Amino acid sequence: MKGALEIKPDISYKSAGKFEETRFEKIHNEIFKSSIEASTIVAQEIAQLIRSKQEKNKACVLGLATGSSPIKVYEELVRMHREEGLSFSNVITFNLDEYYPMTKENNQSYHYFMHQHLFNHIDIKPENINIPDGTVSIDEINQYCIDYEMNIKNAGGLDFQLLGIGRTGHVGFNEPGSHINSGTRIITLDHITRVDASSAFNGIDNVPKRAITMGVSTIMRSKRIVLMAWGQNKADIIKRTIQGDISSEVPATFLQNHPNATFVLDQSAASELTRFKTPWLVGECLWTPELKSKAIVWLCQKTKQSILKLTDRDYNNNGMSDLLAQEGSAYDMNINMFNILQHTITGWPGGKPNTDDSHRPERANPAKKRIILFSPHPDDDVISMGGTFSKLIKQGHDVHVVYQTSGNIAVTDDEALKFAEVASDFIGKGDSDINFKEVIKFLNNKSENQIDSLEVRKLKGLIRRRESYAATRYIGLKDENTHFLDLPFYETGQVKKNPLGPEDIAIVKDIIATIKPHQVFAAGDLADPHGTHEVCLNAIFAALKELKPEPYMDDCWLWLYRGAWHEWDIHEIDMAVPLSPSEVLLKRHAILYHQSQKDRVMFQGNDSREFWVRAEDRNKNTAILYDELGLAEYEAIEAFKRFDY
Repeated sequence: MKGALEIKPDISYKSAGKFEETRFEKIHNEIFKSSIEASTIVAQEIAQLIRSKQEKNKACVLGLATGSSPIKVYEELVRMHREEGLSFSNVITFNLDEYYPMTKENNQSYHYFMHQHLFNHIDIKPENINIPDGTVSIDEINQYCIDYEMNIKNAGGLDFQLLGIGRTGHVGFNEPGSHINSGTRIITLDHITRVDASSAFNGIDNVPKRAITMGVSTIMRSKRIVLMAWGQNKADIIKRTIQGDISSEVPATFLQNHPNATFVLDQSAASELTRFKTPWLVGECLWTPELKSKAIVWLCQKTKQSILKLTDRDYNNNGMSDLLAQEGSAYDMNINMFNILQHTITGWPGGKPNTDDSHRPERANPAKKRIILFSPHPDDDVISMGGTFSKLIKQGHDVHVVYQTSGNIAVTDDEALKFAEVASDFIGKGDSDINFKEVIKFLNNKSENQIDSLEVRKLKGLIRRRESYAATRYIGLKDENTHFLDLPFYETGQVKKNPLGPEDIAIVKDIIATIKPHQVFAAGDLADPHGTHEVCLNAIFAALKELKPEPYMDDCWLWLYRGAWHEWDIHEIDMAVPLSPSEVLLKRHAILYHQSQKDRVMFQGNDSREFWVRAEDRNKNTAILYDELGLAEYEAIEAFKRFDY
C-alpha cells in the first residue's frame, strides 16, 4: 500500500516477478491474512496523514464510509486517539451517503453509525462532521446536493477517501448505470443492495428505496483512495472490478483510472483473482499437494473430462506443463489424484469398526466415539450435516449437539406474537415464566427501532429451542444429549453483537471438558451475513487451545462443515459422506421442523432460496462433481475438512 507497510501476497510462486503475478490486474491491491491486520494498516495510514497535516497546520479532509468493512479501522483510530494521543481537531469529514428518507436518530442511519463507531469517541469538532441529511425535503434535494459538493470543494477537496464495495460493484451508493461524471445526488437503490441490507432492517420491505450519495466524479477527485473488501461474498465482484473492463455496470471499475487507489483485501475477498484461483495461468508455481489437487480438479471441469481421461496434451494446453514435467506422466498423476479423492468418500463418518483405516478419513478406533456437533444457530446442525448427524447416531456413537446461540434475533415479531397469543389463550391467568399479556402488548406497540424486551427475547429463544428439540428427536437424538449454551456475546437483542469474551470461551470450554469428545464438528462457514459463525468458531478454537494440554485432547479430531452459504471446494474436502435418497428426505424434514425460519428467512444473505433448498442443491451438486470426476455416483454428499488446531 502506498504510504504504508506493504504485505506480499500469501501465494506459492517460485520466483515470478511482481508484474507477471499481477498481469491480469488493473488496480493496485494488497492482500492480508485477516481483515483485522488489514484494517490496522489502513488506520495507520490515515493517522499518518492526519499527523502530517497537523505538522503543516493544515486541515485533513477525510471521505468516510459505513457498513461492516470500515468498523475495525474506526476501532483502531479510536484506540490511537485514547492510547497514543492521536487528535482529530484538524480533521474535516464527509460521509459518502445516507438512506433517504432517514432520520438521524434511526439506528439504521449512517449518522447513527458514524457517531456510534467513531465520532462519539474522538475529539473531532462537531461542525467539521458532514453526513448527507436524509430528512431534507424532496424539493430541496437538488440544491442540498450541490451545496454538499461545494462544501467539499471549499474544504480543499478530499485528501483521503475510504470505500467499501457492494455486490453490485457500487461505491458509495453509485449503483450500476452510474456515470463517471456523476456528482452528489439522490439515487434509487438496486434490488441486490436492498436485499443485502434487509437483515439489518428486519426485512426488505423496511429498507429505504432511495439514498443520497456522493457521485463517482466526487470520489475520483480524491487525492488518495483505499477500498476495503472482506470475505468470500465479495470475491466475485472484486475480480470483476480489478480484472474486468471499465463499465458503468460495475461502477467500482472507474477506480482503474485513479492514479492513487489501492484495494485492501483479505484472502477470501481476493480468492477469485487469477493469481489465487488459477496461479498456473500466471506463471510457474511451487506445486504443493493442495495446489496440485486444485489444478487437476479445475482441469477436469475445464475440459469436461473425468480424472482418468486427462492426457498430456490437456496439461500442456492449460498452463500445467511444468507440473507434467515434474510428475512424469499424466497417467500416474491421474491415478494418484483419483485415489486421493476416492479415499475421502465414506459412509462411516465416525470411522468404520474392525476395518483397515489407513486409507479412510476417520479412525476405526474407538469404535464408539463421543462426538460434539457444534451448531452456531439452532438449525445449522441439520442444514449443514443433517445426513451425517443421522448416520453417527445410527452407527451407535455418543452424539451431543451443542447450540451456541439462542438464535432469537432471527424470529420475526409476527411469529413471536402468534406463539404468545396461543400461550396466553391456553394458560389464561395461570402461572408462567413469561407474562404473555405483556409480550403481546409490547409486540403490538413496538416502535420502528425498539429493541425487544427481555421477555420477548426469551420467548423467541424458546421458539427456536423447541424447534431444535423437534428436529433432533426426528433425527433420533435423546433430549439429554441436546445442549443450549446461549453464549452471552449474542444476547444484545440487536443485529450487532458484542465481541467474543472470556465468558463465551469458558462456556464452550466447559462443555468440551465435560464430554471429552473424540470428534468435534464445527461450522467452518464464515460467510454468514453478520459474523456469528466466525465468532462461534473462534470460541471453539480458543477453548480447544486452552484444553490442548489435557490427555483426552490427544485423541480429539476437529472436522469443519460448511452451511447455508458456501461449500468446500472439491480439492479441500477430506471427508465426503454420501447420502441416500431417503437420507436426503430425512434431512429435509429435520430442517422443516425449524418453522420460524421457513418462508420468511430474516438473514438469508444474498440467496433468496430457503435453507432446505440451498442445502439439498449444495449436497446434490457436490455429488455431481464427484460423479463428473469419474468417481461413484451418489444422490448427495455432505463434505467436511479436517482442521489441525
